[in-house]
Amino acid sequence: MTGVTISRAGTEPEGDIVPAANGDLVTRSVKAIGTTAVVAVTDASFAERSESILREELDAIDATCSRFRGDSELASLHKSGGRSIKVSPLLFEAIRVALEVAELTGGAVDPTVGRSLESLGYNRDFEEVLRDDTALEAHDPPPGWQIVELDPMRRMVRVPEGVHLDLGASAKALVADRAAGRIADQSRCGVLVSVGGDVAVAGKAPEGGWPIGIAVDSSAPTRFVDQVVSIVSGGLASSSTAVRTWTRGTRRLHHIVDPATGEPAVPYWTLVSATGRTCVEANAASTASIVWGHGALEGLETLGQAARLLRFDGKVFTVNGWPEDSTDMATAAGGER
Repeated sequence: MTGVTISRAGTEPEGDIVPAANGDLVTRSVKAIGTTAVVAVTDASFAERSESILREELDAIDATCSRFRGDSELASLHKSGGRSIKVSPLLFEAIRVALEVAELTGGAVDPTVGRSLESLGYNRDFEEVLRDDTALEAHDPPPGWQIVELDPMRRMVRVPEGVHLDLGASAKALVADRAAGRIADQSRCGVLVSVGGDVAVAGKAPEGGWPIGIAVDSSAPTRFVDQVVSIVSGGLASSSTAVRTWTRGTRRLHHIVDPATGEPAVPYWTLVSATGRTCVEANAASTASIVWGHGALEGLETLGQAARLLRFDGKVFTVNGWPEDSTDMATAAGGER
């Protein structure tokens, strides 16, 4: 089980993700890594420092793991010609976490899909992707996460020549976990960090927990969210086939690749939200569920993580104790409404 307590929130949040003000609770937002990141703390005196820490963590993950920066450390690894090279502690951690996620999900979330995403046109900042309509490149399925070699003792990584890693999903969740943990350690207060809607919390939660709106678009105003739940520990993440979409010719594409084919996963689920002991664990479950398609309910039961799944036809499924919907009554774990 996840170790996360999740419940239906007693009140609607006053902001898009968390309350903007609730006693001493304050929030700050930052634009970075192609998305919006938010930090909330229960001690108002630590608001400025929490924003500074979040910016530092976001800048570090971008400089280290970005596929879109020619000067990133990941880009240098891709240019290593298949040699084993020593990398920074942060890049080693990000790759190690990505491989752990791949193993946990049976390869459904695989970091070796980088070339596939590039061939599908997602090879630059997303705003530029939307303006491009060049023809798609032919490509083979990714080679699989097992070909990446790690040497923890020497902090060495080997990626075969021609293989490009995409650390996007797990690295975004990792930076949420890192920032939340670091802020809580320094402030000794309750902290929530959301990076593009992937949430990590640390420290003592406010009374009633952290209310989080569930919606296809993580930036949707509160009045448009599908459900409001609250968590007191761990993480919560959502994955969708309806955002970060673009077109090439007559094809509508999205950013979650099925490693078995190298193509965007079949959009069986429009939105999957899942909890975890960490944001990384929650993101692994939500992303894998998109790839698993109709097999996601069984996969999630095995992982033991609470989740809510919105199917292409609008039906909602819940597993492992996800609370009832705010508007319609959902049945028990594994049920349908």
